[in-house]
Amino acid sequence: MLRLVQFYQNSILAFPKTALVIAGLLILLVFQGASNFELDASAESLVLENDQDLANYRTVAERFGSSEFLIVTYTPPWPLFSEASLSLLTQIRDDLKALPRVESIYSLLDVPLLENPPVPVTELVGNIKSLEHPDVDVEAAKKELSSSPLYNNMLLNLEYNTTAIQINRPFDARHRELTRTREALWNKQEIDHLSDEEQTKLAQLDQSIKDLNAKNAEILHQDIIKIRQVLKPYQAQAEVYLGGVPMIADDMITYVENDMYTFGLGVFVFLVVTLLFIFRRVRWVVIALGCCTLTVAVMIGVLGLFNWRVTVISSNFVSLLLIMSMSMCIHLIVRYREAHSAHPDASQLDLVKETIGHMFKPCFYMALTTMVAFNSLIFSGIRPVIDFGWMMATGVFVALCIVFVLFPVFALLAGKGTESASAKNHSPITDLFLWVTLKHGRKLLSTSLILTVLVVAGLSQLKVENSFISYFKESTEIHQGMKVIDQRLGGTTPLEVVLNFPVVSQDWGSEENDDFFFDEVEKEDPTKYWFTTEKVERIKKVHAYLESQPEIGKVISLATMVEVAEKINGAELGSFELALLYTAIPDEFKSIVLDPYVSPENGQARISLRIYDSQPDLQRAELLARIEHDLQDQLGLKQDEFMLAGMMVLYNNMLQSLFTSQILTLGAVFVGIMIMFMLLFRSWKMALIAIVPNLLSAGVVLSVMGWAGIPLDMMTITIAAITIGIAVDDTIHYIHRFKEEFEEVGQYEQAVKNCHGSIGKAVYYTSLTVVVGFSILALSNFIPTIYFGLLTGLAMLIALVLVLTLLPRMLIVFKPLGVESKP
Repeated sequence: MLRLVQFYQNSILAFPKTALVIAGLLILLVFQGASNFELDASAESLVLENDQDLANYRTVAERFGSSEFLIVTYTPPWPLFSEASLSLLTQIRDDLKALPRVESIYSLLDVPLLENPPVPVTELVGNIKSLEHPDVDVEAAKKELSSSPLYNNMLLNLEYNTTAIQINRPFDARHRELTRTREALWNKQEIDHLSDEEQTKLAQLDQSIKDLNAKNAEILHQDIIKIRQVLKPYQAQAEVYLGGVPMIADDMITYVENDMYTFGLGVFVFLVVTLLFIFRRVRWVVIALGCCTLTVAVMIGVLGLFNWRVTVISSNFVSLLLIMSMSMCIHLIVRYREAHSAHPDASQLDLVKETIGHMFKPCFYMALTTMVAFNSLIFSGIRPVIDFGWMMATGVFVALCIVFVLFPVFALLAGKGTESASAKNHSPITDLFLWVTLKHGRKLLSTSLILTVLVVAGLSQLKVENSFISYFKESTEIHQGMKVIDQRLGGTTPLEVVLNFPVVSQDWGSEENDDFFFDEVEKEDPTKYWFTTEKVERIKKVHAYLESQPEIGKVISLATMVEVAEKINGAELGSFELALLYTAIPDEFKSIVLDPYVSPENGQARISLRIYDSQPDLQRAELLARIEHDLQDQLGLKQDEFMLAGMMVLYNNMLQSLFTSQILTLGAVFVGIMIMFMLLFRSWKMALIAIVPNLLSAGVVLSVMGWAGIPLDMMTITIAAITIGIAVDDTIHYIHRFKEEFEEVGQYEQAVKNCHGSIGKAVYYTSLTVVVGFSILALSNFIPTIYFGLLTGLAMLIALVLVLTLLPRMLIVFKPLGVESKP
């Protein structure tokens, strides 16, 4: 250790210009990786990569078609079925269909009309028209489209003034092939060891899928831009919005990316103004912001070099690095100013040496403790959370290196200058905290106990939810589009219930009336025999149950088509009519009304439904559990006869895993912090005292979320880790300085007074800078970014108050450093 200190003094401090050049070259070298820095905008970055439900979701999408289509809502100023409205709708549809990556369009103009005119099921062939057919009866079509369970509350709202255009994009067969191969290796890994060759192949597959996800996300982003460009001229003539599941992930990452750059500049300006207000010296502003900016630049380069993509969960790492590096800089500046005030005749080199000598140990342990806290996230088992933990641990280490290399170099090159601050000069705020600590100690401890009770009560109010519509302000296009889809067109978040039946070869000729059935229906296509009354009855029962749930909007399945056919037929359909129905509908219409809901070759039927995402009391996990329970308990299905799939299941799995992992990792965090405190302070009593502000500050932020009804989701789940990191910083610095002051004066109260006039100012300045800087995030259009800014500011205020009141009071009461010396 002594050799390291000597090397530091003989190289960096002795030759600051040389050190600056070498550091600059290294930073430039690392920053070359910034060109590869990317945000992972894929929807898969929001789900568990090894989730069995993800494999089920992909299988369902492959067999029945993906639910990840885009939707355009169209509300004209004229009656929907008027010539003007239909003409404008035709123009919009044709312009969208002309886009290169639009595979198909499904709109009011394209769907099959089965009652125009009404004919028996046996005569459907050749009698199915669409709204654009020259012989169509528009009034009859309007009546059918308005009343048909195939189309109302999905393609057409119940008020008949809004319709939807479904935009289907190409299925990515290459992605499915890669994920299948990876899933096979994962499954083998669970039951057996992979060979070195298979391990290499798995790593290559991970990288290939990651690259393909990034490519597809960028393609989707560009497609959405083109679709919006097509829709823009029409928005002056009608109410036109774009929505759909793919837009959620794309707009989320777009808002996050915009906030990173736009508000990054705003935060930078706020920090400049705040630092000028605190220190009133331009050089300290330049030095501090220089260290912070270079820390972020190096970390972005590191992420790019290692192809470490940032997801929505880890998108706030830049802001957090600013907090950590700015905190170190402020502590160094305050300590330097104290040394300058105490030794005005000392040389700049001696002042810098004294500053670094006193501050390296607490900053090192602060960084190490924070790294331990973030590294505990690796136990979550969730890839985006693990990556976030590693990113922050690496970032804190980078911040420590940058600050303790460049701060002294910048300070030496800037020269000594003049400082007006006194080492023992109290600020009004720290004086207030000191007065509360010394004069109202009992009230302070009593208040803390009451606060603890409120925290426990608030924590019990925490819930885990994921309402995408609430992520965006009401003024944004995606919120408005999702609201129209949710409230007028049958719900937003898709959910699939897949029923399993015997496949055709096993089912052939096993039901009643089979002799007649075989005689009447051609045998070339065995899938016809799959359509039997027994299967349809089961589908109808499940369909009816799902429709009865208040949280569920539109439900559509084979039962929907059968209901329409039975209305046309005037009687229930037997197995013969069901098979005939399958053959009677032309392929171009079958792909709309039948193929998405049945897969005879796989023995499966799909019931597609959408959830009302804007319901304020919606509890998604409870709804999924209720559906799974009732299908078995009320409808008598066996567990292997159905499965739930879709993005709602995947996002809910992610949330539940996040919540569970948060509980597990918080325990690991505090165990790790306690160990670090024991190593740093060499006292179990001091370690216990130090942990209290950290526990309470994290608890207060989480309880505020509970009392305010702010749910824990994939964006707010990291707030606890952020709070712990902030409180640990302040705690370590305060106690380290307190030990120095106590050794000097031997009195607890006097040591506290001295600390409030020295390190107390640094804690106050750090908190003020971060609170002011992050308040600008409240101007974002992305609600989670607003929460992040406000909750981070709240965390800083809580840490400030607890470290400058409760912590010193506990030091005075419990006397962890032993008996006081006589004055």
